This record gives sequence, structure tokens and C-alpha cells, in this order.
Amino acid sequence: MTNKASITFYGGAGSVTGANFLFDSGDTKILVDCGAVEREFVPHGAQQHVCNDPNSVPFAYKPSEIDVLIITHAHADHIGRVPKLVHDGFKGIIYSTAATRDLASLMFDDAITVMRTDAERHGCAILYEKEDVKRTLSLWQTHEYHEPFSIGSAHVELLDAGHILGSAMVRVERGGRTIIFTGDLGNSPEPLLNDTESPAGANYIVMESVYGDRLHEDRDERDAVLRGAIEATRARSGTLLIPSFSIERTQILLFEIDKMVEGGLPAGRQGMKPIDVYLDAPLAIKVTEVYRTYENLLNPDAQAHFEGGKDAFTFKNLHVIKDVAQSHHIHEKPDPKIIIAGAGMSVGGRIRAHEARYLPDPKAAVLFVGYQAPGSLGRRIADGQKKVQIDGTTVQVRASIGMLTGYSGHKDRDGLLAFVEQAGDSLEKVFVVMGEPKAELFLSQRINDFIGCEAHVPAAGETVVIDW
Repeated sequence: MTNKASITFYGGAGSVTGANFLFDSGDTKILVDCGAVEREFVPHGAQQHVCNDPNSVPFAYKPSEIDVLIITHAHADHIGRVPKLVHDGFKGIIYSTAATRDLASLMFDDAITVMRTDAERHGCAILYEKEDVKRTLSLWQTHEYHEPFSIGSAHVELLDAGHILGSAMVRVERGGRTIIFTGDLGNSPEPLLNDTESPAGANYIVMESVYGDRLHEDRDERDAVLRGAIEATRARSGTLLIPSFSIERTQILLFEIDKMVEGGLPAGRQGMKPIDVYLDAPLAIKVTEVYRTYENLLNPDAQAHFEGGKDAFTFKNLHVIKDVAQSHHIHEKPDPKIIIAGAGMSVGGRIRAHEARYLPDPKAAVLFVGYQAPGSLGRRIADGQKKVQIDGTTVQVRASIGMLTGYSGHKDRDGLLAFVEQAGDSLEKVFVVMGEPKAELFLSQRINDFIGCEAHVPAAGETVVIDW
């Protein structure tokens, strides 16, 4: 055994997506995440499909030589290439929390459906098939938070990242030396989840930086902003579109609207008159069932909303839309109304049909509730473009456009800095990844300046050696 280890940043360096880090301890090769490079990152919003997908390129390492894969959470940019890894020769063990495994299974099935539609249209192969997913899940083992296990000479523990249900930081220790891979860090305090745990005692941190150069709205104002958008929609008898991510963001929206309509508001606030809400996101509907299954992972306040047989994710006038025919009929329903649909960055899913219908309507509004990646349709709309292309059609943008980053699932600039500070005097170096280049550089400089700890922004493919 050596007192040296190496980290190679195969993905997630210089970009938000595609997380893929190889930690070579000397006796074991541990891969942390195997994510997809999201389609939001197509230059200038050009069309991209499975036939020219960068995720189809071979891995820069031999999958058969990887001993273990640890998954931090079930977002596509952290799990999207796992079945391809298995297809290409990986036969090791996959570790995560149980909730992450259940969510990942849903995500894989949904990805196959999307890829197959693309492939049939363009006449080419897809990244993986159902058999690959079946083999992937057969390799999967689960551990709960704070349930230690060993990988070679390393001792591993999963800590609650507070990002989405089941999300974990990976703490790897050997001989009193510790490195933490954060995955994505939650915007604590969250409406549904427990707070992000502390990295205290870490010598090294490999951390995300999605909002490394930005601040969110005040948490005390985010439900007021959401309620204001709803009431403005009611006042002008229009339609409010909310492009929403299937995991976490949709569940938070349902939970918050449930509190507004059914009660449980902060002192001094009155309940809101019901309004028709159409949940038009098949994957989000399935994911919400997983949240119900793992109610025990929610924070105490959220769990309280399930007491006495209540359901924190449903309320009066909520309409759950499951098939495409029902989706098309939403446009015939009277205003005012709210449509919550995927995808969160408008890069696919049913939200695009709703945007094509309502963006030209000055009585309509779009409220983005999360990060919009460069090149995505959502980013172009949020940036104020007056004409956008939706599935080959030019659409005028006359609707009101709003942003609500207070419900982001990621810590902002100050939250990330405070997280690093919690590591204490043991911290020797921070590797800043999983952000746009300007966010990575900004956060690394603040870590250097305000905490006095060396921070490094690795290049894609770079290998660094650490004392471990």
C-alpha cells in the first residue's frame, strides 16, 4: 500500500455536467459518478440527437479495469452513462443509497424511451438497452447514510448532501487521511430534505460549483415569490408555465403549493384560494411515488405533513396528467391555470408544446425555478430572446418571464464557501469542479482569499496526486 493516491477528472471539470472522477487509491480504482454530458451544452442551441451525442464516445479508461463505482445521486449528469459503462465491460460493484438506486432505475428507463425515439427518427444506435440496465441494477448494492463499508484499503461512508432524495457525499478514509467527493450540495435549509452534513475533518474536497459566482434570493422570500407569480396569473386570467426538473424541484413545488392551499403557512399568512394545477410530467409523477416511499428521509417539517394519512404532494385542484392525449387537452382548459411540466431547462419533454402554445400570449408567464444551462431553450428564454426555435418552429416570446433561484437544489456562492469553512484546520486542498468555468474560477479564488486554503480548478482529463 502506498501513501499516495491520484484523482483523474474525466468529466465535470470545466462544465456543470458529465461528472466522472477516477480515484486510484493504489490498490483499488474507484470511480465516483458516471454522468452524461447534458444536451443543454450544445453550442448556440444547435440541434443535437443520439447520432452525434458526445456521450457515445468511448471512455478514456478501460471500464473492465474499474473495481467500484460510487454514485452520489440520481441526476442524469451523475448517472447517465452508467449502463454504457456496464455495456462496455464494467463488472464491479455499484454503491449508493437505496433511494438513489430506485430513482436511477426510473431515470434509466426514461432515458431509453427518449433515446429510442431519437434513434428511430435519425436511424442510429442508442447508448444502451434495457438489458444493460438490468445488468447494471444487478451489480448495485446500497448503503444508508453513516453505514461504513470497506473498498480495498479504504473505509467509505455516505453523508447526506441534502440535494435530492438519497443524495450523498462520498467520504473516503485511509490511515486517518480523508477525501470527500461532494456530488451536488443542497441549498439548505430545503423545504423537503435535511441539511447538508458537514465535511469536518476532511483533508481534501472535490466539490461542485454550479452557483459558485452567484447568490440566490432570500429563503424567506421564495414562497412569497412563488405565491406572487400564482396570484398574478389569477389576476390576469392567464396561464403560468413552470418548467420543472422531475427529481426534487417538482416535489418541492407540489409541497409548497400544498401548504399554500391546505394550510401550514408561516404565522400571519392566509391560505391561498385553490387554482387549477396540471402536473404534466410522467417521470416526475413516478419520482413522487419514490418520495412517498422514502418519507423517512425527509426533514421533520416535511414528515409532519404526512401525519394522519395526509399527503404532502397533493391538494385541491391538482390534476395529474399521465398520457399525451390528456396533455393536449390542457390547452382547452379555462384560465387561470398552472402547468408544471418537464423538462426543467425546456430541452425536451412536454413543456415544449406548452411553451409553443403560450409563449406568444402576453397574458401567460413562464417561471424558471432552477439552473438554465448555456445553449438550452430555457436559457435562451430566460436571457430575454424575443424569438426562439421550438421543434423547428419560430415562436414569438410575449409572455412574462421570471426566475426563482431560491428553490435551486444547489448551494449558492456563500453557501458553498460556508461549507468549505466547516472542514476546519485539517483541510489542505479543494478541487473545484462541476460548474461553468467562470463559476469554478470565482469560487476557487474566494476559497483562497477568504479561507486561506489552496483551491485548484482542474482541467478535463487532468490527474493530480495527493498524500493519502
